[in-house]
Amino acid sequence: MKRAVLVVLVALAIVLAGCAGGFDGNGAETEAPSDDDIESDSGDSDESDGTDDTGEPIAEPQAVGDALAVVDLTVDGVTPDEESIVLENTADEPVDLSGFALRDRDGGQVDGGLSPFRFPSGFVLEPGESVTVTTGQGDATDSELYWGYNVNVWRDDGDVVRLVGPDGQPVLEHAYGDIDLGDADRSGESDESNPDGDDGERDVAGELEIHHIDVGQADSTLLVTPDGETILIDTGDWPQDGSDVIAYLEAQGIDRIDHLVATHSHADHIGGHAAVIEHFETNGDGIGAAYDSGIPASSATYDNYLDAVEEYDVDLLLVERGDELPIEGDVSARVLNPPPGASGDQIRNNDVALAVEFGAFQYVTTGDAESGGESRMLEEWGSDLEADVYQVGHHGSSTSSSEAFVDAVDPEAAIISSAYDSQYGHPSDDVLERFADREIDTYWTPVHGDIVVRTDGASFEVETGESFSTNAADILDEKPDSGDETDAISPAPLRPGVGGSGFDGAVSPALG
Repeated sequence: MKRAVLVVLVALAIVLAGCAGGFDGNGAETEAPSDDDIESDSGDSDESDGTDDTGEPIAEPQAVGDALAVVDLTVDGVTPDEESIVLENTADEPVDLSGFALRDRDGGQVDGGLSPFRFPSGFVLEPGESVTVTTGQGDATDSELYWGYNVNVWRDDGDVVRLVGPDGQPVLEHAYGDIDLGDADRSGESDESNPDGDDGERDVAGELEIHHIDVGQADSTLLVTPDGETILIDTGDWPQDGSDVIAYLEAQGIDRIDHLVATHSHADHIGGHAAVIEHFETNGDGIGAAYDSGIPASSATYDNYLDAVEEYDVDLLLVERGDELPIEGDVSARVLNPPPGASGDQIRNNDVALAVEFGAFQYVTTGDAESGGESRMLEEWGSDLEADVYQVGHHGSSTSSSEAFVDAVDPEAAIISSAYDSQYGHPSDDVLERFADREIDTYWTPVHGDIVVRTDGASFEVETGESFSTNAADILDEKPDSGDETDAISPAPLRPGVGGSGFDGAVSPALG
């Protein structure tokens, strides 16, 4: 079915409605308040309620917390998407909740991977009025907002409801059940405001596995958490139609993909998406949700992916910088890229990049992000990019892994996925020399085969399907001389009706 780009974007936006982490219940992006939006409590008001004598809404964080009260909480005897909290404004002035967020206890679901609930920009609660925040999805109103998750956020037997201000400091805490706030951690440092905190040092149980599947001139990576939750990032190139990825997953005993990520819409990254969705929806336990940058491509491969999402009613969520995948347990996956409101034809620089953390271990994967995207991530994240293992951007192309970015990530190990005799010259000689100069252990799928990283959160080990040196200089010597590197991608099939259906792999390559 031929689609216009505009139709694709509209379809994605509609599916997104109610998604948490950067969007309100109507699918609109939420933004932190600007300095002009936040009123100071240093005005001439008689009382320290955060307002001035003009009657503007209370916006000073602690004054907002003092004005609000938790008047109802429903967590017991309801389905995960029906949990709710009711906040009431008890002050005589309206309160501006722009930039405020709801969280649970320290070490709870939000710390475990859920995105906090963020109030929409410009959301004002009038005196005496209340707002209900429900965990599931729905149409947002002035009095009803939705988190966008179908998981339990608060424990039945006791938990803490925390309201944190734009600075990440808690301004309201409500405990119930077996939780005593007197014993709780009141430091107030949230994940957003304290990325250098001690969360990475806490004890974790089990082992995180990261499987880099050898799919030739393409990418596909499987993560399996200690709790058995699965994240599949990309699915190889379109000619294989997911067959090699599905075979590998079956060999690992995987019968469900909880999180299916498309770093971007190029066919060498989503080539197996439609087939993977069909396989697990018809022969396995399904797909939990799919994640996308929202930047479309004009190819049958991309159309087939969207068709499969629609046919099997898979939740499709657009993600942006600062979001987190809703992973349970001690593993977190933070979205480093794209920026909010990304659009246009910058598919690679607006792709989905992730930082996966487990204990003191961090893994960074950037899809095909090039130097422009890397520079933006450097500016936004800085030293937070530092990782133990780096999946090398754009198959080792010279367009990526700039010196500044590699120095910021400062990995012990780098993993490159490409073909042996890549028609694009991947990996670049310059990138390999950069890794050799820094003595980074380098793994390349053509010589190492499938590459599996295992970590207990304190240290990691790498298992390869084939034995070969991890010295980048040796890989440079082994790599065929394929001439000048080009900035092309593998030819994608034409849209249906032009060259072939693309759904079953019987497609014609695009010309030109």
